[in-house]
Amino acid sequence: MVDLSSAPEPDVAVPPGVIVAHGAPLDEYWLEAATFTLTEEPCADRRVVTVDSVPRVLEELTRRCRQWPVASAVCDDVLRSLDPAGATLAGLVTESLAYSTLQAGPEFARWLSQRGPARVPDSVNPVAVQRDDHVLRISFNRPERHNAFCTGTRAALLEALAVAQLDSSVTAIVLSGNGPSFCSGGDLAEFGTFADPASAHLARTRHSPALVLDELTARLGPACLAQVHGRVLGSGLEMAAFCGRVAAAPDCVLGLPELSLGLLPGAGGTVSVTRRIGRWRTAYLVLSGHTVDAGTALAWGLLDAIGFAQ
Repeated sequence: MVDLSSAPEPDVAVPPGVIVAHGAPLDEYWLEAATFTLTEEPCADRRVVTVDSVPRVLEELTRRCRQWPVASAVCDDVLRSLDPAGATLAGLVTESLAYSTLQAGPEFARWLSQRGPARVPDSVNPVAVQRDDHVLRISFNRPERHNAFCTGTRAALLEALAVAQLDSSVTAIVLSGNGPSFCSGGDLAEFGTFADPASAHLARTRHSPALVLDELTARLGPACLAQVHGRVLGSGLEMAAFCGRVAAAPDCVLGLPELSLGLLPGAGGTVSVTRRIGRWRTAYLVLSGHTVDAGTALAWGLLDAIGFAQ
């Protein structure tokens, strides 16, 4: 932690690992060097997060980083190493290799042992697809599980997106979710069922909805639209952020909860979310585990609009 009221001189070597700056005055060197900076004053700088109580958040961050030190450090490493303006595939490969490393680590193993055995629920029609002239409407369709993302969902989503890839008459895509939430993140019942971390890495990078959404956004721009509501967490937020436009219901909550599993975002979020809000606020979402409301997400650039235009 770096107190900006008595910060070390800029020529001090910055150690690797999570660095949280706080206090005033804001210092350009530490704004750039820190994982993120906390303040209680309104600030539009994407390197800064405004919170109600800096001491309380510092205490929470200390506890979480001590509980998951490996995942915290690896997440910080990945976010610092990625170039948001660089090639999407390169970023996803970096993220996935780090994710697989953590899957083989002690913190994820601890979470698995605490969770205990889990049965993966059957997924019947996990994605609903409708074609309206030139518009392809794709909806996550596991409402009873808040559209938790599973292997079946991924396969069905890729199949639906392939229609837009192969048919140039599709000029708009609307990605949404049926039921109370857009997508609550990965289905926790399925975590730990991979054969091994290396095979899991190949599955993530060879069968990636993130890459397809990125490709379609490059072609369609804001006509590749995510309409989100309810819980927009983990992989749900990561995929939505790849869309050219994200519109949200006023009551939605957005976040990246993966650290509590001993992991980091693994569905492309270190690329997609960072492109929208910068590595600093992305790190804050992961390390703090806090969610943000629609108003904050809009101010940060995580959302493009609140409300669904007719």
